[in-house]
Amino acid sequence: QVQLVESGGGLVQPGGSLRLSCAASGSSFSRYQMGWYRQAPGKQRELVATITNGGSTNYVDSVKGRFTISRDNAKSTVYLQMNSLKPEDTAVYYCNTDPPIPRYWGQGAQVTVSS
Repeated sequence: QVQLVESGGGLVQPGGSLRLSCAASGSSFSRYQMGWYRQAPGKQRELVATITNGGSTNYVDSVKGRFTISRDNAKSTVYLQMNSLKPEDTAVYYCNTDPPIPRYWGQGAQVTVSS
């Protein structure tokens, strides 16, 4: 069993940066491919970034060059560095395995990009 807890969200102006963290409990974290997902108001949840247990990454086109996913297996933590934020990045951000395991969804971290 794994529990995931997101943190680091907040209100930021357009062009600003935030770093999200996702701390995982349980001893099997390092074997999972992990992803960051987001859900904007009125929209479906979407996968924005993934990282394999070996560190290979992939991004949705809308965040390429602006977001960076990373992981620290020793700390059982996955990160999402978000730069050059835009209003359209406003959403609740979640981490989960890729593909997601429904019982692992946490409370998410609210990111609001607004002037």
